[in-house]
Amino acid sequence: MARNDQPLLAQERPSSENSDDRTIEEEDALLTGKHKSQSGRKYGWPFWREVGVFTWALVATAAVIILAVMYQHQQTSRPPANGDSGNSKPSGKRNLIFMVSDGMGPTSLSLTRSFRQFESGLPPNDVLVLDQHLIGSSRTRSTSSLITDSAAGATAFSCGFKSYNGAISVLPDYSPCGTVMEAAKKAGYMTGLVVTTRITDATPACFAAHVNRRDEEDKIARQMIGDHPLGHVVDLMLGGGRCHFLPKSTSGSCRADEVDVIGMAKDNGFSYVNDRAGFDGLESGSEVKLPLLGLFAPTDIPYEVDRRHVEDVYPSLDEMAKTALRALTEATKDTEQGFFLMIEGSRIDHAGHGNDPVAQVHEVLAYDKAFASVLDFLEKDDTPGVVVSTSDHETGGLATARQLHKSYPEYLWYPGVLANATHSAENLAYQLRDYLSGHTPTDSELKSFIRTELIGKGLGVHDVTDAEMNSLIDHSDPWPSSYIFADIISRRTQSGWSTHGHSAVDVNIYASDLKAARALVGNHENTEVGNFLRDYLDLDLEPVTAELREKGAAFDTVKEDGSKVSWMGRPLSTDKKLEETDHYHGDFKRSLECDHQH
Repeated sequence: MARNDQPLLAQERPSSENSDDRTIEEEDALLTGKHKSQSGRKYGWPFWREVGVFTWALVATAAVIILAVMYQHQQTSRPPANGDSGNSKPSGKRNLIFMVSDGMGPTSLSLTRSFRQFESGLPPNDVLVLDQHLIGSSRTRSTSSLITDSAAGATAFSCGFKSYNGAISVLPDYSPCGTVMEAAKKAGYMTGLVVTTRITDATPACFAAHVNRRDEEDKIARQMIGDHPLGHVVDLMLGGGRCHFLPKSTSGSCRADEVDVIGMAKDNGFSYVNDRAGFDGLESGSEVKLPLLGLFAPTDIPYEVDRRHVEDVYPSLDEMAKTALRALTEATKDTEQGFFLMIEGSRIDHAGHGNDPVAQVHEVLAYDKAFASVLDFLEKDDTPGVVVSTSDHETGGLATARQLHKSYPEYLWYPGVLANATHSAENLAYQLRDYLSGHTPTDSELKSFIRTELIGKGLGVHDVTDAEMNSLIDHSDPWPSSYIFADIISRRTQSGWSTHGHSAVDVNIYASDLKAARALVGNHENTEVGNFLRDYLDLDLEPVTAELREKGAAFDTVKEDGSKVSWMGRPLSTDKKLEETDHYHGDFKRSLECDHQH
């Protein structure tokens, strides 16, 4: 029998789970000659079971995806307003080190990284310690400008609030705001400040003082040693700025009155050191008697590129940081609370103001070294802790590129030129001033001194132009000589600067522990950095603010004419806008005229 003639029931048929039922139905249809209706059975139980399984799988998959997204959002979102930051912070004793790289923007890292690679013969993938701990960035505007100053920037860190440029932990209504350092001290933490500028400068002042204008450094000095509604709130201070602590009639003073602030500090129990020998006597922190005031320079400690030539006079940022860490560790070894320490690489900002790439790279390297020392401390210390680092703003509008001619520029940049320099532009300007004050040289003697001793040996530049020389000799350039020295080497490195002031660029955030600093991952307002400091230490700043406002009036003074002077000093002039950001008023031409007049 041919295959096509094989009886239908004998043919091989595909099997399925309902094959028996289907076969019986087909046989009945063949025997009776009647077609069996399939209505009602087109989508039988097997079909609907498959639909159910598919639907269940789809819903389960969607649920898993939704839960995963919600978890990821919870892990990366910023802290809610109720203060629960979601950080992985210790539940007991802890230490917090907050580092501020004043004026350091992202390009500062590019400049320094490339300089270091060239100078040390390192490969392109060799990076700074900071680079390995980058977690986010910060937006820096103040209430009065899109470009902040250090005072408003540090107020955001210390109080967690925006304020106007020039405000030292004061709000736009001229009321004081409690700081994280004040709250930490009241909560039982030990506290410290380490800087390379004046200890009364804006950033350190914002953690331990309250004045309406940042230039009130005489008042800041008194508040920092305890002439303050809360008493002394800083246990350790290391830096410069001795002139604001000395009576006016004393040599080296820059005070406007005869108040002996160092004497006041001693009366308040402070131990005091003021030179390298005194610092060395602290034995890296093991021989510190707190509270401690250490002032190692009349004003600012020299740039690192200059300080290294006089190490027997001034301690470095790294040395002061390690001394502070050990001293505070010793002071808290038997206490329930740890310590809060603020460390500032203060003069990165000054190098930016001076548009000096030589000073800039050495200041950033010094800061990177101090950051590495803090990491090493945290790794070895038994008490849990974290270091968070950021900048208050960028200074100089630095660019690792410069167009020197009107023609289209070559893509070139020469960080290696910086390796030939031995001093900052500021130091060279001081040398020139001292040379001219000592005697009256002839034109040829002056040119020889500038060309050989300052530009040749100081900057490592041997192709100075006549125009550059003349600008230093005949003062044809309105800028100070330090700016001219800085421009000479900036042009040869092809490093660009857009301003001698600050810029509005976002700045980087770094941390030792990504998990502990999870709230700062990503891009944030600078006030969120302040909120992190508060939350990590479990602090409440509102009672501190209330106490400042309640007790502050008792520290007001009365002038001879009977008028009262606030303990926070004079307010800004009434024409200053404290809560309104910049608006263009067609003043470009007027600004040029002002520049010409100056």
